[in-house]
Amino acid sequence: MPELLAEQIAILERLASRGFAAVALPLYASAIGIRKGNCAALLQPIAAGGFLVYGEPSILLDGNFSVRITREGRSWFVWKQQRREATPELLSELESFVSELKPLLDPAAQ
Repeated sequence: MPELLAEQIAILERLASRGFAAVALPLYASAIGIRKGNCAALLQPIAAGGFLVYGEPSILLDGNFSVRITREGRSWFVWKQQRREATPELLSELESFVSELKPLLDPAAQ
């Protein structure tokens, strides 16, 4: 992980003030994990300052970043042998997470 710039540290502090928490996700050591509730995203530091969302935000299952799949016409979040159905409520929570997270990643945001 490269050393973070002052702008990136300010963004992480802003996220923390809004209830987001940094989490270690061992399979993604080069990214910073951000969690709120059941949801998480991976942030990749960029050279110009700020972060990009790496991949798609998802749901944590036992503290692990899950992937979303569709089987037999139903959508699921999966981590190894664990799975959780992508219910409308869970998808709404994920959508709210993303909607709140993305504007806070702007280095110019207050």
